[in-house]
Amino acid sequence: MRIIGIDPGLVSAGWGVIDVRGPSLGFVACGTITPKKDLPLSQRLLTLHHELAAIIAQHQPTHGALEETFVTANGSSTLKLGQARGALLVTLAAAGLPVSEFAAKLVKKALVGTGTADKHQISQMVGVLLPASRDALAACRHDAADALALAICAANHQTPRL
Repeated sequence: MRIIGIDPGLVSAGWGVIDVRGPSLGFVACGTITPKKDLPLSQRLLTLHHELAAIIAQHQPTHGALEETFVTANGSSTLKLGQARGALLVTLAAAGLPVSEFAAKLVKKALVGTGTADKHQISQMVGVLLPASRDALAACRHDAADALALAICAANHQTPRL
């Protein structure tokens, strides 16, 4: 099984791909999609769609994992995040991938043991669970580590892997 995790965002969307073989996890690739900030919203959403579609075509995942939307005090920001998430979700669905959705607190608890873990703790634990990802993560934003964390969480929530 190959899982792509997506940490949605309009400024920077993280992605990470892992292979799952029984109880073993293997790092494949990770990165970020960063639409140009000066583009209109519709073009930024289209950039997210096209770039994720290219990543899916290149890495051929069989499952997707996406972070659920969290509500912030700024309704406009929440709405824009929801639109970015929707564009990414449609791209996963158009590729025919089953998608698991996880709350950020669940992912943090699954990886670090507490739902209040910070981005540095998530990145550190991803590096422990996927040692081959360390160099790639050093060159990426925390969004890529969060995406790999989502993929790991999805792998751990699949039916038993014998």
